[in-house]
Amino acid sequence: MLMPKKEKHRKWHKGRGKNRESLATNRTNVDFGDFGLKAMTGAWVDSRQIEAARRAITRYVKRGGKIWIRIFPHKPVTSKGSQTTMGGGKGGPEKHVAIVDPGMIIFEMSGVSEATAREAFRLAAHKLPIKTKFVIKQ
Repeated sequence: MLMPKKEKHRKWHKGRGKNRESLATNRTNVDFGDFGLKAMTGAWVDSRQIEAARRAITRYVKRGGKIWIRIFPHKPVTSKGSQTTMGGGKGGPEKHVAIVDPGMIIFEMSGVSEATAREAFRLAAHKLPIKTKFVIKQ
């Protein structure tokens, strides 16, 4: 599973708005592969969801072709126990998430046919909490 090796701070602030609808300014083009999976909505994508999508792609293409993961879960998310009383401080780090904006490329692939890539990305999209779109390199 993806997670940072080292963090400057163990607990971060949440930030302004979890599902930002402002369009992405970077990682918007297919740079490495021939096909890409583009996010159409914004969300926090968990490291487990990224790994599940990657495994779905890898299994469908039967370890053929090359896959690039363009997002990385840098942000730690904390949580407290379900039946914990108020007070006692902030909870411990629970997971890491990647902040995905609309228009961002999540995965890229090359070395396979378009039909294979389209189906592999369709399977991967079911594992992600966002709407996605299949794109081809310009």
